[in-house]
Amino acid sequence: MQLYFIRHAQSTNNALWAQNGSSDYRNEDPELTEIGRQQAVLLADFLSRGYRKGGGVCEQDSQDGFQITHLYTSLMVRAVETGVMISRAIGIPPVAWEDVHEEGGIYLEDEASGELVGLAGKSRTYFREHYPELVLPEQMNDSGWWNQRPFEEVEARRRRAKRFLADLLVRHGDTPDRVAIVSHGGFYNLFIHTILERRARDRLWFTMYNTGISRLDIEEYGSSLVYHNRVDFLPRDLIT
Repeated sequence: MQLYFIRHAQSTNNALWAQNGSSDYRNEDPELTEIGRQQAVLLADFLSRGYRKGGGVCEQDSQDGFQITHLYTSLMVRAVETGVMISRAIGIPPVAWEDVHEEGGIYLEDEASGELVGLAGKSRTYFREHYPELVLPEQMNDSGWWNQRPFEEVEARRRRAKRFLADLLVRHGDTPDRVAIVSHGGFYNLFIHTILERRARDRLWFTMYNTGISRLDIEEYGSSLVYHNRVDFLPRDLIT
């Protein structure tokens, strides 16, 4: 299996945070901004057409496209919007996978109490009307996929990431499948930590091309892997 983990394009909440550094007035399930839609179009084109001859690349995929065989998306609207644009470009239906949603679930902060309150999420009817190509879970109904569950706490998130990895391996482990997952930044971190934990007894190899650059920002409060194995400054024929 080759796994392509893709973060959704810019949402209105992302733009709000970038402008104000605050989550005040956030939407529990935001749509993409106009910038986000432009990002998603470019992403979809990139995944469908692959690398241009002579262009810098970060990994050696086909020049005829990534040849993705399976496309999954979170049920949060910003991921679905991104996934549908990819789907239309590569000709593969997007399949909803509930477990790849963002940390916390669908929620808003109660203004009076400060409590994080779980809300419904979008319903089967909503998705059918707005994104008819999205393949939905059979058990999903019109009560909303989050269905007023509580705000997801840290331990529940970790269990979900482990469950997702196990299910992913059942579906696609030891296959030549090329799997794209449209998800979220927080869940990506959960997933990577789960991979590292699972592989602690083994050797997990991080591929690095010659002259590849990885950036880590190391601070007192924690560290961030900003990018890994970046070689987009090289023409394709010099990537080794």
